[in-house]
Amino acid sequence: MQAAISKDRIGAKFSQLRKADSRAFVAYIMAGDPDLETSQDLLRGLPAAGVDIIELGIPFTDPMADGPTIQLAGQRALAAGQTVSRTLDMVREFRQDDQDTPIILMGYYNPIYRFGVDNFLETAVTSGVDGLIIVDLPPEEDDELCLPATRAGVHFIRLATPTTDDRRLPKVLENTSGFVYFVSITGITGAATPDGSIIAPDVARIKAKTELPVCVGFGIKTPVHARAISAIADGVVVGSSIVSRIEAGESIPDILSFVRRLADAAHSTGQEASL
Repeated sequence: MQAAISKDRIGAKFSQLRKADSRAFVAYIMAGDPDLETSQDLLRGLPAAGVDIIELGIPFTDPMADGPTIQLAGQRALAAGQTVSRTLDMVREFRQDDQDTPIILMGYYNPIYRFGVDNFLETAVTSGVDGLIIVDLPPEEDDELCLPATRAGVHFIRLATPTTDDRRLPKVLENTSGFVYFVSITGITGAATPDGSIIAPDVARIKAKTELPVCVGFGIKTPVHARAISAIADGVVVGSSIVSRIEAGESIPDILSFVRRLADAAHSTGQEASL
């Protein structure tokens, strides 16, 4: 089942990249980290740094799939007063200047449930959100958010992992749209470094079962890693290594310069990427 999307920025982006024989570079930041103003400025600068699709984290007190780097980012954001409403406002402000770059909200179901699913989806659509990655809602719970999101015109992007076998994969793909997010390692974000030679068969196995693009994330930390993954997948997702630079207090220009190096590497399939 594919979502009926009125303005399919994600589909348009992958179509554009395919025509250019390029791969998507997807960057993650936590909304409100370390504060709303800095986070908004960084969000605004990502497209010019080569980011094709933005993942914007919704901070939550119990992020079970996230490693220490993302957990601490969420804590900083919550301490600074970040909320679901303010996260949606960030997207709305971003859309004043950028109507093309897809934005995906990534997080957990509890804050959305407390906000109210119908209210959340209505506000997300009017704000300019293109997709959701909600890591703690399995396919068996699609009635909770996945199917309502699809009806509202918001992609619901599902995670597949190395342990998603051939019996489970069809269920995972059933209501997924936008792209499939392949978690390259077992465990939490920012953990081990992925091995392209090990990942390649899983990516090929997923692509044989769906026409959706497959993006790979978790553990990708350097331009060299990004280039290696771009050779086997449709997109590369980087989060923790960007967030760690926010934690270290680097300036926005320095962070965006690092993002640019990652993006150039992800886009340079078959070429040499510099460290």
